Amino acid sequence: MWLQPDEGGTILPIIGWPGTEMTDSYSIGSKNKVRQLREKARYDKELVHAVLDAGLVAAVGFVQDGAPVVVPMIYGREGDTIYLHGARKARVVRLLEQTDQVCVNVTLLDGLVFARSAFNSSMNYRSATVFGTPSLVETTAGKLHAMRVISDHTMPGRWAELRDPLPKEVKMTGVIAITIASASAKIAQGMPADEEEDYAIPVWAGVLPVESRRTTLQSDQRLLGGVEPSAAVRALQDKLL
Repeated sequence: MWLQPDEGGTILPIIGWPGTEMTDSYSIGSKNKVRQLREKARYDKELVHAVLDAGLVAAVGFVQDGAPVVVPMIYGREGDTIYLHGARKARVVRLLEQTDQVCVNVTLLDGLVFARSAFNSSMNYRSATVFGTPSLVETTAGKLHAMRVISDHTMPGRWAELRDPLPKEVKMTGVIAITIASASAKIAQGMPADEEEDYAIPVWAGVLPVESRRTTLQSDQRLLGGVEPSAAVRALQDKLL
């Protein structure tokens, strides 16, 4: 069954029925196979992409000198390519340029699940983990394209309203492209699943929804008189992630 979040972050079935074969899915291999809570695993591209598109910050994991490193980075997705943004001289960009394997995770928390035992208490969430080989985007045209993808992901419609990036700004920007080789999503939703005998315990159980939301615009103190937010900017207010 294919799933996607509604406006409140709840995952709802939208396409297909139980047992429907997924024809547009990531192949399951040793890297992306979900081993814990396998019933929550999803491999169809539509859902993986939906989780990636709903997030704003990615946790990027790789190996440096034989030790694991995880760095938060802003990003944007275009098809099966993820673009990561950083300063050209930043350590993480230089390290990603030198490695041949990277893992990217985006997780969205949707609720706290209060069960009748600590063991069965949990969280509702949407999570996507992707694997691929990173490469440095070096051409000016390639950088500008990637920068626009990232801008349109974080601030849709904003790029077209702004001045063009200066040559020195493009030069100072580091962009890493990752072609998704494999990926999986993990979806947890619904009420607690308690042990049958625990339902007789007189303690409250249920879900406390958690929302990540853009709120109200705050104007820069040096804004020119009479300048108002554009329609594209206003549209981002009070939007759930």
